[in-house]
Amino acid sequence: MKTYVITGATSGIGRALLEEFSKDNKVFAGYRNPKYEQELASMKNVIPFFIDMEKPYTIRGAADVIRQNTDKIDTLINAAGCVAAGPVENMQISKIRRQFEVNTFSHLDFTQQLLPLLYNSRIINISSMASFGIFPFVAPYCASKRALDILFNALEVEMQGKVKVISIKPGVIATPLWGKSVEINKDSIENDISYRKEMEFLAANALKNEKSGLAVSEVVKLIKKVDNHKNPKASYTIGRDAFFAELVSKLPYTSINKLMKFGLDRKMNK
Repeated sequence: MKTYVITGATSGIGRALLEEFSKDNKVFAGYRNPKYEQELASMKNVIPFFIDMEKPYTIRGAADVIRQNTDKIDTLINAAGCVAAGPVENMQISKIRRQFEVNTFSHLDFTQQLLPLLYNSRIINISSMASFGIFPFVAPYCASKRALDILFNALEVEMQGKVKVISIKPGVIATPLWGKSVEINKDSIENDISYRKEMEFLAANALKNEKSGLAVSEVVKLIKKVDNHKNPKASYTIGRDAFFAELVSKLPYTSINKLMKFGLDRKMNK
């Protein structure tokens, strides 16, 4: 049996990975809402641990629980995350800070504390096509995923191969993340007068994505394949929209901005 640690293990990609890997492996499953603790504890091969990505003391506590129950982690999967949406022009800085805390800093903090158990092991980060950085009104999310990739790439280079870092960049995936993002950003969606049309479109599109995105099972298949690969690449993109985003990201910024403005104008005037 291998040993896995998965954050964000109660929904979406994290939950699907938990169900797949726990069939034949020991899995430490991170949860934030206490209502999931009993359910996770009842699952075969699963050890639940509480972690709130906004609260550093819970990150330290989670690392303690894991260290007390194993002396080796084969794969750490950082899957927890959220989406902060709204126009940069008037978004509260505290909201942007929270986005980086949940999507970037917390994962680095958690990983640092588990590094003694991760030598010669793998760290798989659930990044996003948003890390290519070309999506208006979700700029904090894009930036947080880009920062996640950069910091962890540097970690691998600086440690000279003692850990292997892999970034998974999905396109739109059919997960509860979209519905949750609408609820989390309800204030911006309902009260931003300057960008009301854009916010309403963003909310409607998010709810559409929750049902029409790529199946979570496809991402799980990719991660299983990557985890079993002897020499995996540093980054994997999945989904046609993600491949297109990656392609567009290679253009000059001036061209990207023109494309984004054109696309946004077209959608708003349909």
